[in-house]
Amino acid sequence: MERKPRILVVGSFMMDLTAAAERVPDMGETVIGLSFSTAPGGKGANQAVQCARLGADVSMAGCVGADSFGREMLDAVSASGVDTSHVKISGEHASGVGNIQLQVTRSGTENRILVVPGANYDLTPEDLLWMREGVRAYDFLLLQLELRMDVTGYAAECARAAGVPVMLNPAPAAPLDAGLLSCVTYVSPNEHEAGILTGSPLRPGPPDAPSVSRTAEAIRSLGAGSVLITLGENGSFLTGPGGSIPMPCVPAPAVLDPTAAGDSFIGAFCTGLASGLSERDALALASHAAAITVSRRGAMPSLPTLEEVVALMEQRGAAPLPPQALERLRPRS
Repeated sequence: MERKPRILVVGSFMMDLTAAAERVPDMGETVIGLSFSTAPGGKGANQAVQCARLGADVSMAGCVGADSFGREMLDAVSASGVDTSHVKISGEHASGVGNIQLQVTRSGTENRILVVPGANYDLTPEDLLWMREGVRAYDFLLLQLELRMDVTGYAAECARAAGVPVMLNPAPAAPLDAGLLSCVTYVSPNEHEAGILTGSPLRPGPPDAPSVSRTAEAIRSLGAGSVLITLGENGSFLTGPGGSIPMPCVPAPAVLDPTAAGDSFIGAFCTGLASGLSERDALALASHAAAITVSRRGAMPSLPTLEEVVALMEQRGAAPLPPQALERLRPRS
């Protein structure tokens, strides 16, 4: 029996503080809200948990504060099966937080997020020296931009030297140098981030729109191997050496909270590839995972299991995934 795919996430932990209202306040204005909740999150932690819930063996490197938020976040990712032995505890800064405002209207739910990195920025390249050799044990490395850029760059360099594929989710959006992009197998921005990377706003549209293809090729020209643009309700678009794949959106049962949709999508896509799926099948897996995620409240609590995603794919009449890949992901008896 083949071993499970092994994924390493070097990324952030954020405690999400979420307030929902019918509209977000303007400058100097106070608005009465509908609800408030806290939940473990952070782009790195969300992606790690999604990979683990889909059946991968996942390790995470990051940093939390020596506080109650830090303990809660470590407990949450550990409960999903993520190895946290490479997570640093900082005595200098509090754990990172994400302030999330949800605007809930009849037409749907939109979010605005303010991130305070806190202890996430206490992770240094020196904390990742083990990756020089240790990264060889993994099938995929996932990175985002909620850590210091030198940390993200060092992790990517280690993976490239070891021949390990790298997924970079360039969020929050920031300028990317050619050195980092040259280490990246896949870069996956959303519409907003894609526009920032190219210097030209990407207008919302279907994944087969010529403007989406042009934007993806413009990002590829910066040095990345393949580009995967997530387009929200319009689906996604992947282009790389093997050609292009437009993928329509899978309609969600209901859109309650889009906060972790991108993290769910990226975690599922990389898990699919690491388990042996084709890019097209991995995109289908990711699209159905994200559809479930947006139909639930909270970031990490909304991330689905493999069986939930497979059930939705069957319900929606999607092409079945290869049995060999599913067997690699399902729990061992």
